[in-house]
Amino acid sequence: MRLKPDEDSYKCDYCHSVYLPETGDDGVRVLGDAPGQVCPVCNIPLVNAAIAKIRILYCTGCRGMLISMRVLEALIDELRAVQGGAAPQPSADSSDLRRKIDCPQCRHRMDTHFYAGPGNVVVDSCEDCCLIWFDRGELMHIVHASDMRASESCDYSAG
Repeated sequence: MRLKPDEDSYKCDYCHSVYLPETGDDGVRVLGDAPGQVCPVCNIPLVNAAIAKIRILYCTGCRGMLISMRVLEALIDELRAVQGGAAPQPSADSSDLRRKIDCPQCRHRMDTHFYAGPGNVVVDSCEDCCLIWFDRGELMHIVHASDMRASESCDYSAG
């Protein structure tokens, strides 16, 4: 079986059957196939995975996600279409802004900041690699948040 490019399934070259791995409770379909990058939080190898048919890198330990900024908006839109409306969101912990992690791709320090969209979460991003790291549950906080921007709901300049 071979992992189909840009898909969340495997295809047998011989019989052409398709194997679709199970989806976990966080909506992630683990595809295996380690890319050689390690989790910036718990330092175990990241694996290829898919969520809403969009490929990501995923940590099976802490369940964090490394997602390309180029597909993030489409991913959020797709998840909102499937998952439905807004839900109450917990307040972000500003102490998370002090965390320092390195980009799994380039190994440079990631920028830690409040996500600029809805969801009131602290994320880590690497502008050079166009990647964003979501800790467990953060992506779903954004998906289930009302469409109000974080900057409209809170004043974080008093840091």
